[in-house]
Amino acid sequence: MEKIEELQQIRRTIEQGGGADKIKKQHESGKKTARERLAMLFDEGSFVEIDAFVKHRCNEFNMPKTEAPGEGVVTGYGTVDGRLVYAYAQDFTVIGGSLGEMQAAKICKVMDMATKMGAPIIGINDSGGARIQEGIDALKGFGDIFFRNTQTSGVVPQISIVLGPCAGGAVYSPAICDFIFMVDKTSQMFITGPSVVKSVTGEDVSFEELGGAQTHAVKSGVASKAFATEEDCFEQVKLLLSFLPSNNLETAPIYDCEDDLNRLSDKLSEIVPVDVNKGYDMRDVIKEIVDDGEFFEMFDKFAKNIVTGFARMNGSTIGIIANQPKFMAGSLDCDSSDKGARFVRFCDCFNIPLVTFTDVPGYLPGVNQEHNGVIRHGAKLLFAFSEATVPKINVIVRKAYGGAYIAMNSKHLGADMVFAWPTAEIAVMGPSGAANIIFKRDIKNAEDPVLARQEKIQEYTEKFANPYVAASRGYVDDVIEPDSTRPRIISALEMLASKRDTRPAKKHGNIPL
Repeated sequence: MEKIEELQQIRRTIEQGGGADKIKKQHESGKKTARERLAMLFDEGSFVEIDAFVKHRCNEFNMPKTEAPGEGVVTGYGTVDGRLVYAYAQDFTVIGGSLGEMQAAKICKVMDMATKMGAPIIGINDSGGARIQEGIDALKGFGDIFFRNTQTSGVVPQISIVLGPCAGGAVYSPAICDFIFMVDKTSQMFITGPSVVKSVTGEDVSFEELGGAQTHAVKSGVASKAFATEEDCFEQVKLLLSFLPSNNLETAPIYDCEDDLNRLSDKLSEIVPVDVNKGYDMRDVIKEIVDDGEFFEMFDKFAKNIVTGFARMNGSTIGIIANQPKFMAGSLDCDSSDKGARFVRFCDCFNIPLVTFTDVPGYLPGVNQEHNGVIRHGAKLLFAFSEATVPKINVIVRKAYGGAYIAMNSKHLGADMVFAWPTAEIAVMGPSGAANIIFKRDIKNAEDPVLARQEKIQEYTEKFANPYVAASRGYVDDVIEPDSTRPRIISALEMLASKRDTRPAKKHGNIPL
């Protein structure tokens, strides 16, 4: 039938995007096309495209004669591991993937659908930015997307995959999303490009150095994870989705657990050094406790003094926040406070229980930290834990000093269960510093000040640098053997499954941003 043949021909034209030459150029630059990327994301044959026939209506700058198949973006829905997911993928082969009025309308429609149906939305960004020919209509389009990102935040998971340039206003949609994934030598994000930077500040900088994947994964903390290839990136996006619920009214999928719920681990007693000033890798502790040792770390290259990520206990998702003694002795600073607070709030949005492993000597001292606002940044972590109503469990592994002890999901901020290992030291500060202050006069007047100082340090250690004083006050629910940490956490999670926590009625709190 002629009409059907016409339809099929139009579809074939749209599916070719900018045409064979542009597709070839995209491949030569080491990038996949929008449709190839969607094929990597979705279960085979499950993707359903919507709004393929949408066209722009710009009448300026030769645009009436410019064909833009699909308006430079492919939108639709499908399944990932059998679960409904919505997505849009900008098509760089069509006018550089630039965003105009109708491209924005397509993106907004699929975002609205995701929110109504309660399913994750994934945006694949590869665009030259706003379509200059459309002027204010393009800017309106960005604003419409940002508004929806904000309204959708905390309703369904939002993941941005940056697989090309993402500049100017375009960066703010990913920035509002929950997670951003990037690929080395392919992805760039920046407000102003290298040429503008040079003209304003005189600084010479490459695209990659200014806003590449490693820059944002290591230095700025904008990227949640960075990968070597697009294939790796999409595999990890699928893995992330497996830990997440589809929306804020559901819990994450529960998987069969073949790892013994009552498994004990003798290694846990060996990982933490006897010398309290010696570092170790907290991830070794985590992997000994969670199901099958599988820990999906987020923001793994940024603010390494704190560890955040997802794991499972008895087949159910948990969010983990842990101090990392391997870096900066596990102290809290501006960046680690931001990283931890954002992760806590995400987990609270989506009903994911929080498990904290504490080994923190305090907030990082220094003029630089104070001037950069460690007070304000540190308050974010306090606020986030206090605000969270999901089940909250804390395991104090070793040091828990001062305000940092309070900030790391302490009983005083609403932790439901606090466990401590016998190696825990819960105090206002470390024994050495405390002895210098409390016993200053005694040490000064002693015949042998060095010996006297050591004796006073020992005295303070015996009195306060242990978990039993806190346990005697009820601030620690139980002091446990390290090897039994896994069964004790699982038991606590099962007990807390029916938790209900009501808070005062208010529009929202004012987190110290």
